[in-house]
Amino acid sequence: MLRSNDSTDRDGERDLDGDRDLDTGERGSASLEFLTVGMLLLVPLVYLVLALSGLQGGTLAVEGAARQAARVAVQAGDRASAEAAVQRSVQVALADYGVDAGAASVTLDCQAADCAQPGSRIRVSVRASIALPLVPDVLSLDRVGSVPLEASATQTVSRFAAVVP
Repeated sequence: MLRSNDSTDRDGERDLDGDRDLDTGERGSASLEFLTVGMLLLVPLVYLVLALSGLQGGTLAVEGAARQAARVAVQAGDRASAEAAVQRSVQVALADYGVDAGAASVTLDCQAADCAQPGSRIRVSVRASIALPLVPDVLSLDRVGSVPLEASATQTVSRFAAVVP
């Protein structure tokens, strides 16, 4: 008895043309390929999102610390009290964002010899290193796996700062 061209037999399936289907041995491989390629693309993408969010948080921390330190320095009386107040405000601002304040460096520059002189400009620069996520501390990789960030802010001492009522 003759079989029709679109029927199946025990040796394999036939397509509409009556030819033997050559893809019968690859059933289920599409899902395996999807999972493999998906994982190869998903893992670096997740790491990229984690790294960029950490860097963005560090950038916000350093910029906010510099801005707040400049505001505090303008209101301080002399240079010694300004430096102490700037150090405290930078430590608090960086700690709010989870950045190691001990590793940060702060620079205070006054335009005039006297920082409290009305109209003088005070510039504060804050520099910190932000560690990339999932970088181990082994073999000093934490130094290689960190990004240095720096921000500065300038404020002007009010012209009414020296006036005491």
